[in-house]
Amino acid sequence: MSDHRVQRVSELVKQQVGEIVQGLNLGDCGFITVTGAKISPDLKEGWIYVSVIGSDAQRGRALAALNHHHALVQRELAHRVVLRYTPHLKFLLDETESHAQRIEHLLNKIGHEDPQ
Repeated sequence: MSDHRVQRVSELVKQQVGEIVQGLNLGDCGFITVTGAKISPDLKEGWIYVSVIGSDAQRGRALAALNHHHALVQRELAHRVVLRYTPHLKFLLDETESHAQRIEHLLNKIGHEDPQ
């Protein structure tokens, strides 16, 4: 399958899974955002990257809740996106934001030190 088609399917899956996740009642899990999706070229596997604004405990609960609702999300995705195969989804935490915050904190720390 062409890379362009895989990218389009990945973007479509990201959008639809994002809408499905927003429809779930996961209030005690922080604010969950689907930040990306990567679909294998054969469309049988999919990795969904989520960002969670909240504490470490909320991140853990969010990932556990998404894995618990995996079948529901998979089934709803199959209804919304018509493909020969509905990708088997795996949810992963997107650590990009926390890494960026840590780098920003370190840069600010370096900038505030006295040059002696």
